[in-house]
Amino acid sequence: MMKSQFSKTGSLFLFILKRDRYRLPIWLVSILFITVITASSFTDLYKNEQERQGIAETMRNPAMTAMVGPGYGLDNYTTGAMMAHQMLLFTAIVAAIMSILLVIRHTRDDEEEGRIELIRSLPVGRLANLSATLIVLFSVNALLALLIGIGLYSMDIASMGAEGSLLYGAALGAAGFFFAAVAALFAQLSQNSRGAIGYSFAVLGAAYLIRAVGDVSNAALSWVSPLGWILGTEVYVSDIWWPIILTVGAAFVLAGAALYLNTIRDLESGFLPSKPGKKQASPMLLSPVGFVFRLQRTSIISWGIGMYLLGVSYGSVLGDLESFFSNNEMMSEMLTQVEGVSLTDQFLTMIMSVISMICTVPALLFMLKMKGEEKKNRTEHFLSRAVSRLRLMSSYLLTSLLFGFVMVLLAVTGLWSASFSTMDDPISFGSLFEGAMVYLPAIWVMTGLAVLFAGALPQATSLSWLYLGYSFFVVYLGGLLQFPEWLGKLSPFGYIPQIPLEELNMIHLALLTALAGILIAAGLVSYRSRDIEG
Repeated sequence: MMKSQFSKTGSLFLFILKRDRYRLPIWLVSILFITVITASSFTDLYKNEQERQGIAETMRNPAMTAMVGPGYGLDNYTTGAMMAHQMLLFTAIVAAIMSILLVIRHTRDDEEEGRIELIRSLPVGRLANLSATLIVLFSVNALLALLIGIGLYSMDIASMGAEGSLLYGAALGAAGFFFAAVAALFAQLSQNSRGAIGYSFAVLGAAYLIRAVGDVSNAALSWVSPLGWILGTEVYVSDIWWPIILTVGAAFVLAGAALYLNTIRDLESGFLPSKPGKKQASPMLLSPVGFVFRLQRTSIISWGIGMYLLGVSYGSVLGDLESFFSNNEMMSEMLTQVEGVSLTDQFLTMIMSVISMICTVPALLFMLKMKGEEKKNRTEHFLSRAVSRLRLMSSYLLTSLLFGFVMVLLAVTGLWSASFSTMDDPISFGSLFEGAMVYLPAIWVMTGLAVLFAGALPQATSLSWLYLGYSFFVVYLGGLLQFPEWLGKLSPFGYIPQIPLEELNMIHLALLTALAGILIAAGLVSYRSRDIEG
């Protein structure tokens, strides 16, 4: 009986590989390329021990600990220790995102599209699809671990030996294992794919925040987070393997729970209760704007809470940051003194760029929700009413622009409220607000690009995420890795002045705003004339 539950798992395994024959190599090659090129950049940037120890001092402050994790090996900051400290956490998050998206794509998404029902009408076991999906993702992450390990070792960098390189790859693979299992579990618990993705990313976000707070204030708390387990490997320093076993073991436990729930769950249902709808629609649903807001209300609230907590997590370390700068002579010498601007203010410019790019994620999600509704054949019915295409798309656009601003505001509010209680001389809300709001034109350009793709080339909307990932890479790591300035200028975030270090350049902001307007207009015009997907 149990064997029949997994019938045709191998066939579905091959089918999933065929469906993702382009998507999977792109993910693997991208992660491998970023990892290898970063390791190479570190060897070129810091050629001797003195230079490496200089950058190690900048990594000792609480803000950097909260951002990238505790610095194992800072007293002997080799290229390997530097690579693991500055890149392992963020690369593990990328592997987690890959796993979450691919698992939901082949489980809950296919279920909503009716594909699972079609597959089950054939002589296929009840657990075959979920099992095949997990086997694919576990295999992909195992291959990622192997490619990363071999790739780093083959670079023949003195401090990056075979064991450490394989452990680095294993840490990334283990993170992928764990969050693939998390996504599989929420695919059973949630009522729909939107909820499954939302809950999975909420676990990822909570894991990052818990680890950040634990790394700064209480090391024991970090071990509550799976990302804390990954960093506990101390790659290229102590090379501890048991956290990998813990992470993979937890992944198999979660995967087993997901498989069990799948056996007792009705198709297109979930275990997390959903509230019954109202007997009468609210006045808000009488307009497209109100309907679009209601459709995304839960996502808006969830992201809003997340952005506020993100600001709080950064603001909570600013008090320690001041004492760190005052007591660390080397750090004070490394940061260029700017008259009238504190060292803490200078450090905040990097935090603002990170916050703004993270806030771009929900703005794009709110806009691209329209494509998801169209793919599920809901838009055609909506447009058959007295609603024009222009009005419908404008409703999604308004939601994206408005709540993109709200997300930035909430993050700044969280940053200010936490810093107000931790700093002897708190930074004014007005200064933080100005430093964050200058990034709005860049967020608008990203939103405009999403509008253009949604209106003209809906199949290419994933390029919006690729461009955002590129922007984060070149802007966040560009200064650290000393990339050519022109690479940063290929992103709209590369034109934003770092207030208060730089003068406010209204010409750049005006040009970015104009570019966003052109992209939006082109997207709206294209949407009016193209065919609706059916």
